[in-house]
Amino acid sequence: MNWERRLYLTAHPFAYPLLRALARRGPVVRVPRLGVVVNDARLARDVLMDGETFRKDGPGSPGDLWTPILGPSVLLNMEGEGHRALRRRLAELFTPSYVDGLCARILAEPLERLTERLAGGDAVDLVDTMRVMAGTVIGEVIGLEAGSENDYRHLFEQGEEIVSMVSLRTRRFSPAQIERARAVLDPLGDIAAKAFAAGDEGTVMGRMRTLGLSEDEARGAAGAFFLTGTETVATLVPRLTALLHDSGSLARVAADPGLLDPAIDEAMRVTTPTPVMLRSVHGQARIGGVAVRPGDRVLIATHNCCRAYGPFDLDRPHPPELRRLWFGAGPHFCLGYPLAMAETRAVARTLLAAAPLQIARREAARGVLIPTYRRLVIRSGEAA
Repeated sequence: MNWERRLYLTAHPFAYPLLRALARRGPVVRVPRLGVVVNDARLARDVLMDGETFRKDGPGSPGDLWTPILGPSVLLNMEGEGHRALRRRLAELFTPSYVDGLCARILAEPLERLTERLAGGDAVDLVDTMRVMAGTVIGEVIGLEAGSENDYRHLFEQGEEIVSMVSLRTRRFSPAQIERARAVLDPLGDIAAKAFAAGDEGTVMGRMRTLGLSEDEARGAAGAFFLTGTETVATLVPRLTALLHDSGSLARVAADPGLLDPAIDEAMRVTTPTPVMLRSVHGQARIGGVAVRPGDRVLIATHNCCRAYGPFDLDRPHPPELRRLWFGAGPHFCLGYPLAMAETRAVARTLLAAAPLQIARREAARGVLIPTYRRLVIRSGEAA
């Protein structure tokens, strides 16, 4: 069994076989009590591009999940002119030049420590390393004061705990789950609000104020970035490293910096950091040959859409319908994409500079939403 399949089966021993079985039923299939499942990349992109018919703010949509926790004005649960207006104000928040500089500054010390450990022949648990780095970056985004590695681990674990409350069948959180999530997010919102009020344009929260956001919008955005921005990169880098190692491609990418971005895209296709996306139907429509009606829940099986193109292959071209589908498409394409890429590139370059790398030990994680390694221990140097 390959390790990517093992990660999914360990994280979702019942839901993952069901998800893959649905892929064999055709491009679109209606499943009682689950919704209309889309398994085809072209049809998935069509759904995501139509923000009027397929929305995030109806029954069974992400709005049902996140509005009680984050409030009504975050990009995760908005549509229409309100969404477009907020999106326009946030458009300049994560420019490539800004996020490259932010990651270079914030990750300088952690990356230096990683380089020294690998150069010294130490065994490095890349999962733990990425939890600290992801916590460091998201802490900076929210406005936290600099903390210890344990502080950043704890921050990551808090986000992981909230996100792990979601399953394929989850339509809304229970009152107890909402209370647990708010206990984590409300104090972080207070920190974000303080940074927002300070108005320092060198900080993300200060930039939000300059861009015309209200305090409530900034708080909501901070919560959304916290929930969506930590696990994506933290889970991807160990899986990217393992895929390059297992496919025999690591030395090739280490020798050719121009291959790094294609390698990241191909790893994201295989790992699919957003395995499923939800929409609620507003109006009569068809997806492929399947009729949908108002109130239907559409479950875009992003993982099935992406894995239909085969196993990891560094030379695989991505057709237009597939292009970065794991980050969404159309009006809800991930706003934090530049930040995720900047952080991934920064760490991956450090790892590749220490090539050759060997995997000394690995273990799949249980009880997580995004499949990942519980432990991935690497060393620099040839295998003994």
